[in-house]
Amino acid sequence: MAAERLGTPALGVMTETFVDAAQAMAGALGDATYGFAVIPHPVSSATDAGLRARAEATLRQLRAHLGTEPGKA
Repeated sequence: MAAERLGTPALGVMTETFVDAAQAMAGALGDATYGFAVIPHPVSSATDAGLRARAEATLRQLRAHLGTEPGKA
């Protein structure tokens, strides 16, 4: 959120375990509706295939937040 306040577009990525904390922090920082991608937890023990799946899911979610999903103007 700090980067966005300085004019740099930014999006967050959170594992599902930390969603409540991320929402609380966004609210405390003045944007209770701040969107971010949510991926399965944990990341540290994920296999290469699991990391790839998380990365692809993250990109889909972030594109949706930006309104740039493939096939949309």
